[in-house]
Amino acid sequence: MDLLTSGYGLIEGPVWDPERGLLFSDVQGGGVFAVTDDGDVSTVFEHRRGIGGMAGHTSGTGMIVSGRNIAFKPFDGGPTVELLAQDAGGRTAGFNDITTDAAGRIYAGELGASPFAEDRGQIAGVLWLIDLDGSARVVAEDVLLTNGLGFSPDGRTLYHSDSIRQTVYRYEVHDDGSLGDKRPFVETERGVPDGLVVSEDGAVWVALASGGAGVGVYEPDGHTRTFIDTPLPMCTSVCFGGAGLDRLYIVSGSEGTGSDRAGAIWVIDTDVAGLPVPPCTIGVEQGPSR
Repeated sequence: MDLLTSGYGLIEGPVWDPERGLLFSDVQGGGVFAVTDDGDVSTVFEHRRGIGGMAGHTSGTGMIVSGRNIAFKPFDGGPTVELLAQDAGGRTAGFNDITTDAAGRIYAGELGASPFAEDRGQIAGVLWLIDLDGSARVVAEDVLLTNGLGFSPDGRTLYHSDSIRQTVYRYEVHDDGSLGDKRPFVETERGVPDGLVVSEDGAVWVALASGGAGVGVYEPDGHTRTFIDTPLPMCTSVCFGGAGLDRLYIVSGSEGTGSDRAGAIWVIDTDVAGLPVPPCTIGVEQGPSR
């Protein structure tokens, strides 16, 4: 396991970009950055805090980011295009992890309360689907602290972390993007489930935060395959990258380290490749800018 970079507050939202390397956000410190396998870091977006999830866009000109809203941010510094407003649910504190399906639609987890607030876990959020025409609808409810999202290889199952309940759930995915009933996939015993990715053999790789200190790898039937230890206790998310998507990038936060700038990124080679995450295909040429 190689250390690529460190010195951040709370790293989240890792996305692999073949041209830039691994893109990641610092939720607390603000900004989006890119790091190469040589450890060279560049700034992609400045300032914006609270980005818990990101996704590529088919245009190649920017990224979809979460936070106070779901929005498209151009790489050239042009106007931000809002796709889902903060007040969409009437009381949301914002949005956390996001993912895309094979069609390029966005699934976005709503935060009922801030993860840093005293009422964390007391107000349930929902899961939103932003369709290709830009319309949005709720597809799942009663999520106490939304985190990682990822699809099975056939696209028929969506995995979703609820950190407060220490459970990764699974939903059957219908052709129109709607979801079936929420069913437990795995209850974590070590730490709480945070970001997740799926490999091409159907295994689910889950970052275990709040003292989890690693990544749990689970078979499609929910049984544990293995555990990958990390040097820091606050393992927040994971992402497959590299030319063959056979390198696992593991990101972390500062909690439990005695420092507020200990967040780091490591990379490790794997014997199975990850599934590519499709880019968002929702049009962003028009819309309210904020």
